[in-house]
Amino acid sequence: MYDAVLFDLDGTLVDTEILAQRAGQAAFAALGHPVDVTFMHSLVGKDGPASEAIISAAMPTLDIIAFNALWGAGFKAGLTADLPIKPGVRELLAAISLPCAVVTSSGRTQAAHKLTLTDLTRFFETVVVIEDVVHAKPAPDPFLLAAQRLGVSPTRCLVFEDSDTGAEAAHRAGCTVVQVPDTQPTTGPFAHFVAPDLLTGARMAGLL
Repeated sequence: MYDAVLFDLDGTLVDTEILAQRAGQAAFAALGHPVDVTFMHSLVGKDGPASEAIISAAMPTLDIIAFNALWGAGFKAGLTADLPIKPGVRELLAAISLPCAVVTSSGRTQAAHKLTLTDLTRFFETVVVIEDVVHAKPAPDPFLLAAQRLGVSPTRCLVFEDSDTGAEAAHRAGCTVVQVPDTQPTTGPFAHFVAPDLLTGARMAGLL
């Protein structure tokens, strides 16, 4: 049914969204701009420039350079202390015999660090990061590039995503999309299947 399986990273394979949320809220508060969880959720699935545009529009007086430094330091400390993987990740990856790739809006260094910390690098033939594409998610480019690197048609790829932004990108690329919501509930407007966890989603999609 499929020729390859593509995975988002943050919120899909590794449970980084809660770490990012906590570090971001702490950074905002430290600079005198406290925000609630709803605002942090508006940044989920966005690449760096898109997140900065949202932040600058809401807080034009915020020192974005200082904020990024604080957020990055807080997030890095959280990663080092504890980076859990999502339920069913190891079981699913061990059961897949097809080529797999990670497709993430993280930078190359961050993505490599997260995969190394969780010992997941060995499961993937390639990792597409933000530096690899001109247009990030929700554009289809990252998934199209992953399919190209694996030598398969995107229409023969199964994608696991957590956010609407990522699901839209995969949908626009022509992939079959399983969405496993993380911090934000969704009706799955761009997903073929919406599941409570990865293993259930894999079964729904006929992968297992």
